[in-house]
Amino acid sequence: MSELNGKCAVVTGASRGIGAATAEGLASQGVAVVLTARTTDQIEEIASRIRQSGGKAEAVTCDVSRFDDVKKAIDTCQDAFGGLDILVNNAGVIDPIGHLVNSDPEEWANAADINYKGVYYGLRAALPVMQAQGSGTVVNVSSGAAHGPLEGWSHYCSAKAAAYMLTRCADKEVAADGVRVVGLSPGTVATYMQTAIKASGINPVSQLDPSVHIDPSWPARAIAWLCTEDAAEFAGDDVRLSEEAIRKRIGLI
Repeated sequence: MSELNGKCAVVTGASRGIGAATAEGLASQGVAVVLTARTTDQIEEIASRIRQSGGKAEAVTCDVSRFDDVKKAIDTCQDAFGGLDILVNNAGVIDPIGHLVNSDPEEWANAADINYKGVYYGLRAALPVMQAQGSGTVVNVSSGAAHGPLEGWSHYCSAKAAAYMLTRCADKEVAADGVRVVGLSPGTVATYMQTAIKASGINPVSQLDPSVHIDPSWPARAIAWLCTEDAAEFAGDDVRLSEEAIRKRIGLI
């Protein structure tokens, strides 16, 4: 993926899991990375590790449910690295898991703000920059939950479904400007989110054996690949990492 060398990216939710693996994976390809998360310590540590390995990285505290925070991260990428080639809208939460009728309205709405509005805010902040330069890729981390309901996940499923439609709408609006918007549905990944799902005991996903969950490095590699010309045909849709043909294209089989 040498074509990524010299590009610059913003990765949201980069303190752990898919986000952390993606930031480090992109950095290993020569991408200058801005890592964002609501807490600073972990992203500062990862950014420091990238710099010590010869890469370029900045850490920005960011709550994706606040547009000003997201805009600050985009501005930091431009100021520090001279542009914005890649945005990875990865930040997301699964808590609180529970039945809709027992849900706390404030907590439910906060989860929806992160999982849905956070994607919109990322698009809103990044797309004008990419349109002006005539290039760029946005990867929205999606989910199978965007396409099928699951008990206890009303906030997550509905927000991911809405974010999927944002992917489709945004791509229609900016494709002619040389900008690509695409989603990645990674499947079940060995992250904190799966620990919370397991503990809930709700719906079939909580019953899965932990051995079936893939390592975060797999979706990280998929995201890097989606930013290359080899993946241009998938713009405007979700790519499912569970598909064997996709894994072969990426080199995961």
